[in-house]
Amino acid sequence: MTSTIHVDVVSAEAQIFSGEAQFVVLPGELGELGIYPRHTPLITRIKPGTVRIKAIGSAEEELVFVAGGILEVQPRVVTVLADTAIRGRDLDEAKALEAQQRAQEALRSATDRQEVATVEAELAMLAAQLAAIRKLRGK
Repeated sequence: MTSTIHVDVVSAEAQIFSGEAQFVVLPGELGELGIYPRHTPLITRIKPGTVRIKAIGSAEEELVFVAGGILEVQPRVVTVLADTAIRGRDLDEAKALEAQQRAQEALRSATDRQEVATVEAELAMLAAQLAAIRKLRGK
């Protein structure tokens, strides 16, 4: 019986994580998903938030912020295809706060519904990123 699952977290820019893990927890569209070895196959969208990976041989969980994407689960492999993915240790609170301030200013000056929707999506992603940063710092 296999007690580990292979996890790959990739974005358009880079491969963020690849390795064996005991479990993975990530933000699904309808709530948090916990994936363990031999999980039923699944494909679903994920929303902005923190992916937690309990890697084999590591005392701490690996944290990765994702700005949304797709999750594919096979019995022995989990693949996260993220729009944007940032390792927890690489998150920068000052940059995120600055980007949030710029997005709020852009929202105030938005003129059409499409522009408002785009900026609101960016604000939601930044709020999730700041929550991930606070969660990481709280540990």
